[in-house]
Amino acid sequence: MKKRVLFFMLISGLSFSQKNLKITDLQPKTEDSTFPVVSYAENPLVESKINTFLQVNELEYIPNSGSNPFKLVSTGTTSYSNYVYFYSWKKLETPKNILSIGMDGEASGAYPENFTIWKNFDLRTGNFINAQDLFQANSIKTIEHLLEQKVKKRVNDFLAELKSAKNPPEETEEQIGLYEGCYTEQSLDDIQYFFGKDKLTFVAGRCSNHAMRALDDLGSHELELTYKELEKYWSLYAKNLLNGSEKVEKTSFRNKLYKGKIDGKYPITALVTRFYPNNDTPGVSSFNAEYWYDKNKKLIKWDGQMKRNHISITENDRYDDATSQWIPRAFVEAEMNGNKISGTWQDYKTKKNLSIELEEL
Repeated sequence: MKKRVLFFMLISGLSFSQKNLKITDLQPKTEDSTFPVVSYAENPLVESKINTFLQVNELEYIPNSGSNPFKLVSTGTTSYSNYVYFYSWKKLETPKNILSIGMDGEASGAYPENFTIWKNFDLRTGNFINAQDLFQANSIKTIEHLLEQKVKKRVNDFLAELKSAKNPPEETEEQIGLYEGCYTEQSLDDIQYFFGKDKLTFVAGRCSNHAMRALDDLGSHELELTYKELEKYWSLYAKNLLNGSEKVEKTSFRNKLYKGKIDGKYPITALVTRFYPNNDTPGVSSFNAEYWYDKNKKLIKWDGQMKRNHISITENDRYDDATSQWIPRAFVEAEMNGNKISGTWQDYKTKKNLSIELEEL
């Protein structure tokens, strides 16, 4: 049964520093499809990048590629075969260079599951803000440990409360077992977060799986850290982001939009959707991306690896049930030089090589 869990009320007020930024509802809006669309007259490129990221990442929809952006998520025909409903959104109060949007909804896969997600953008560039870019490289493990300790304390404090109860109900023993086995290790690669006026809030996953959800009174863990507490860990990028500076430092490859051409004549756009270290091969990182030809606007998935500045990508065509493996469509071998990517796109069947050139938007 569909549940309405509306944490958010739409706010109409915008801070003076973001007076030219407006957020309305993506059309066609319904009770199950209430999704933000950004208007930013001050910087149309920033507007376009934010909307493209949100719609491709959450709806698997390329802007202006059809009459109904919610077609895939509302019919369960996304790549992960889930129905996804969006019930409400909220713009948060943040420093002027930052846009943080919270979205509340429900995903129905094997089980229906309510969710809240937050997306954070740099209003100077339109780029998604990655948690890893906010901290000095040698401070990331420290931040992850700090978050782990906060989750542990919250869980242990609740455990102590459960164990001290007199004449507890039968389910208390099950709850104790749940929290004693709680996985508390945290990674900036996976954790949710959002900005506030003077603090950064990380949202760690709950201790329970879906089957044990009813026993989990704690739910997800909201871990607040003031900007002052984090000051000594900030990267130069984060310092300028938070203090209102227009100076922008280089940030990582993850969650970036790129635009370019294949064979010098076929315009394409690509979005890197995930980037993570490969623990089995030191020095090598893996990533997922999606790209589309600007003319036909259909998403094509890339699975890639990066070793230093070299990028290798497999573009899969279809899954073969008979052989239980993906059949590739093409391979990409390229080099990254600054904000540009140059290399070859090779057709799997014909082995024909075409040039590929991309530049960060």
